[in-house]
Amino acid sequence: MSRSALEFFPRTSLLNGPSPLERWDRLTDDLGGDVEIWAKREDLNSGIAYGGNKTRKLEYLAADALAQGCDTLVSIGGVQSNHTRQVSAVAAKLGLKAVVVQEHWVDYDEAKYEETGNILLSRIVGADVRLDPAGFDIGFRDSWKRAIEDVKATGGKPYAIPAGASDHPLGGHGFAGWAFEVEDQENERGIRFDNVIVCSVTGSTQAGMIAGFAHSDRAQDVIGIDASATVDKTWEQIARIARRTAESIELGRDIRDEEVVLLDRWHDDIYGIAGPRTIEAIRHLARVEGVITDPVYEGKSIAALIDLVREGYFSAGSKVLYAHLGGQPALNAYTEAFA
Repeated sequence: MSRSALEFFPRTSLLNGPSPLERWDRLTDDLGGDVEIWAKREDLNSGIAYGGNKTRKLEYLAADALAQGCDTLVSIGGVQSNHTRQVSAVAAKLGLKAVVVQEHWVDYDEAKYEETGNILLSRIVGADVRLDPAGFDIGFRDSWKRAIEDVKATGGKPYAIPAGASDHPLGGHGFAGWAFEVEDQENERGIRFDNVIVCSVTGSTQAGMIAGFAHSDRAQDVIGIDASATVDKTWEQIARIARRTAESIELGRDIRDEEVVLLDRWHDDIYGIAGPRTIEAIRHLARVEGVITDPVYEGKSIAALIDLVREGYFSAGSKVLYAHLGGQPALNAYTEAFA
């Protein structure tokens, strides 16, 4: 029932259609040719402020906000949050206001860090951007709660969107649909992916994939790459969101612990800072495929993919799908990392 049940949830169209699927021939050959590497390009999924994985999630949350008559989307992230950039842009697209809290989740002090990249785009599209000195945590934040109350105090009707659009009743629905979309694309091309590689921080991207693929007993094939450096908390949140999503879309069974796979060797011991291995992986993919990834999320998951292939983690002949979640605008705030 999971696929048909998902179709009953209202959804605001924000995407260009199914995100592109492409085989990375040169990276495949560069890593020995025994494992086929494919990518699904969520960074190309929408024309709204460069898109990204949160735009797919916001299709469901925005529909709910409009149904409730809300006039302001209120969310939170780090200073260079991809999520708050997408919330801000979606609000502009739908004629809503946006209040976004940008906490100092990353201990990074490059010049203009608070003025360029994602936060610049949020300001350009008209969001009320509020800087806050609080540090990193994936839980519900007091600064976000205050912003919600501020909107109410001025007569607005806020719609509360947690970090990453994740710990929300609809947070996993977008990527449950992504899993079904992948299966449709597999059928069209006559292929089947053995594994999916996806970066995880607030968890609902991977959780939605798990809930979606569970209907065909493929959930354990989704390999999460932690970029939070709070691995236990992230695993618990992924599992909780996956189970809630599976119940919501009427999977008909619970998600098992072994279906939540989260690897923790690539987070560089701190959220938002890229170590040498991440920087090298970003350069590697860029110079082999011309594809750009960011230092906070995708650089870490592409480093994991490269290492896992080299280490023989995947069987010869495997087809591995890399979920490119977007986020490249953040690179403009990390120029010193590439000096």
